[in-house]
Amino acid sequence: MEWWSIEVFNGRVSAARWKNAHGQALVEAALTNGAVDWAWHEYRWGVVLEVAFADERRWESFYGLPAVQAALDAAPDPVTGLVVHRGRGGTSGTRLPRRPRPLAGAGAVELPEPDPDPIPEDAVEPSFLEPGFYGGRPAPEPRPTPLHEPAASAAGSPLP
Repeated sequence: MEWWSIEVFNGRVSAARWKNAHGQALVEAALTNGAVDWAWHEYRWGVVLEVAFADERRWESFYGLPAVQAALDAAPDPVTGLVVHRGRGGTSGTRLPRRPRPLAGAGAVELPEPDPDPIPEDAVEPSFLEPGFYGGRPAPEPRPTPLHEPAASAAGSPLP
């Protein structure tokens, strides 16, 4: 048994009004073309018709009926407000079961308490030089070149 869904979203008019106008014809067409089960669901955002057929061939014959195509063309927003897909629709989720979530409550691990005396930021040494790089001596301080003196690499450059 294969479930198929026709989801109709609200547009210029509500999807519930569309269901009232075309719902009976859609269900009748589904049942006369071999549907084994069907269900309507109404949500704030629109409506969903879920139809179950024994096989895909029966769905295709139902979907190809002129009455079904006319009902779908009359949806409140037939371009962006109509979704037809295999599977149950609306908020049914996926066919696969969800992965187990971590336990919340008694089975959860307690987080460690924050350190009451954090290390002051001034005490942190830069880590871009390895210790012992200068043989135990302190690293030389960078000495920027004043802007009015040309850099050594700029010799012959047309810039002042």
